[in-house]
Amino acid sequence: MDHEWLAGVDGCPGGWIVAFVAPAGDAVRVRVERCFADIVAAPEKPVVIAVDMPIGLPDRVGPGGREAETAVRSLLGARQSSVFSVPSRAAVHAETEPPADWSATLAAHRRASAVALTTSDPPRKVALQTFCLFPKIREVDRLLVERPALAERIFETHPEVAFWQMNGMRPLCTPKKVKSRPHPPGLAQRRDLLIAAGLPAAAVEAPPPKGAGPDDLLDALACAVTARRLRAKTARSFPDPPPRDRHGLRMAIWA
Repeated sequence: MDHEWLAGVDGCPGGWIVAFVAPAGDAVRVRVERCFADIVAAPEKPVVIAVDMPIGLPDRVGPGGREAETAVRSLLGARQSSVFSVPSRAAVHAETEPPADWSATLAAHRRASAVALTTSDPPRKVALQTFCLFPKIREVDRLLVERPALAERIFETHPEVAFWQMNGMRPLCTPKKVKSRPHPPGLAQRRDLLIAAGLPAAAVEAPPPKGAGPDDLLDALACAVTARRLRAKTARSFPDPPPRDRHGLRMAIWA
């Protein structure tokens, strides 16, 4: 490689969509990787990875989830519903076998919610949408617990918080999806912000790779903008300073 690479990462139906970028300039490579560990081991050898996935799992959860979630929701206005409450470590790891069908998924969700109720104050079940993210949360968590040195390279971010920062620290006025479908005005606003942040229009306006949607592509690119800010040491953590979980992992959203 002729220069250093950074990575912005978002979960997608095909696994993980990755936007590899240089610290500055127009170099961008986008592709879908099946496993998160493949991003760490990629030929680009990214020195900073900013991923839209919770990192650091608490033993007990207070109102609204972790401090990271409560710290950013108030910034996002109508977009705050995009920030899910992360339940306890025990709830996230309560069900690890892939469900055979939808009824098995619902049954596993009920069991995980039973664990969440005993490890939250006030007692709170797990939202089904959050439960469906658990396999990817566990994938990142296991890698960081097994290889703690990677925590110096891998940071949690959130696309809507990244767009808030790109938008002059103002919440965006339009959603990127309406009724689970891409919302063209919201996508257009986010494309404009990414280009203004220094990413090339050709990458921002390109079709997503197979296994990812147009919103996934923009979210990965937003994470890549945060990766640039992390590399330049201009990113902020919410909260600041970040608390740590029992494994020493930072529990913060960076932007």
